[in-house]
Amino acid sequence: METTSVTSKGQVTIPLKIRQELGIRKGSKVTFSLVDGLIQLVVKENPKPVLNSGFGMLKSKRKAVPVDFDVASLLAKP
Repeated sequence: METTSVTSKGQVTIPLKIRQELGIRKGSKVTFSLVDGLIQLVVKENPKPVLNSGFGMLKSKRKAVPVDFDVASLLAKP
């Protein structure tokens, strides 16, 4: 169990370990309810997933470089 403080505006910080376990991040929607004298927090909705890679998102009009292209060949003296 982790302990946190309440700010003057009534805000609390959900501990990192709990946010990670529940997938709570910026933009997540949560609901609070009172159940038998305890506050219950329910994660209602998570925003779109964060992309780990942007590979393939951008298209280029340039011709693709051949797979067998050797960069060292550019340095070779004629």
